[in-house]
Amino acid sequence: MAVPRHSHTRSKVGKTRMHKYINPVSLSVCPKCKKPVLPHIVCKNCGCYKGVEILNVMAKLTKKERKAKEKEIAKTAAGSEPRQRREKESGAQKPLSMEELSKK
Repeated sequence: MAVPRHSHTRSKVGKTRMHKYINPVSLSVCPKCKKPVLPHIVCKNCGCYKGVEILNVMAKLTKKERKAKEKEIAKTAAGSEPRQRREKESGAQKPLSMEELSKK
């Protein structure tokens, strides 16, 4: 059996392990709240898995936290609407010209 004459340096060992690298995390989107979530895992934000509510996330929160969470979920659900509808509802206006500014 062969025995190496010299020990390998850290850089030499590292070069041979070039194929062992970390892959970036692949995230999917929750169909209900549109937040990034790991695949095959229950969403921590809304408690849904494949569109079905598995965990009751709201039950664990206080009243104040529950209201904030409901507003956030409603806001993200509204974010999935078409762009034109959102602009009409938000009252997005064009920048005012100099004449319109002087009238105000």
